[in-house]
Amino acid sequence: MSAEPLAIDVAEGLRVSALLDEPPDALAVFVFAHGAGAGMSQSFMAALAGGLAARGIATLRYQFPYMERGSRRVDPPALAHAAVRAAVAKAASRLPGVPLFAGGKSFGGRMTSQAQAGSALPGVGGIVFVGFPLHPAGRPSTARADHLAQVGLPMLFLQGTRDELADLELLKGTVEGLGKRATLKVFEHADHSFHVPARSGSNDAQVREKLLDAMERWMVPSAG
Repeated sequence: MSAEPLAIDVAEGLRVSALLDEPPDALAVFVFAHGAGAGMSQSFMAALAGGLAARGIATLRYQFPYMERGSRRVDPPALAHAAVRAAVAKAASRLPGVPLFAGGKSFGGRMTSQAQAGSALPGVGGIVFVGFPLHPAGRPSTARADHLAQVGLPMLFLQGTRDELADLELLKGTVEGLGKRATLKVFEHADHSFHVPARSGSNDAQVREKLLDAMERWMVPSAG
């Protein structure tokens, strides 16, 4: 199944590209934002979108404005949040009545939760973080998670044990502090890109399958 190219209007005169992977009779739809360094067509994101589609979950991937124009400097939060809102609205209009989730890889997940914390994303039932960037590499902190207390939705954190952008003990404490609405799924030996070394006894494709299984069970509990 090939993804359908779409355009999303973020603001007057500002449009970004998107890709919709829509299986027949979708059980849910995930609005999937990319990380800071690679856009929506990155192989990892494409593989997750394809895997979710095979499980009956639609995925709307989209570009942030800075990525659309080919810049390396990420958008100011207000603009990134506007892109998140526009993408959520596009997904809701294309798949009305289908359970709606949002989130993303690293930066994209954090921008999604910030947008939700500022003002609820209409129709969104939960947020998925594919590698939450808790802090810059080598600078442990929980400041980037302060806004999560205002999210008010169920949250799924998918995190590798070798992720240099999230000290695991700090992240565990953060998730525990959020109570029952937050779930942490840890992937042994995986880094921020969910790559595992050969000596781990596993490979990247197997890790992706475990990621997909966790996302499916969380978004479509009946599938588990």
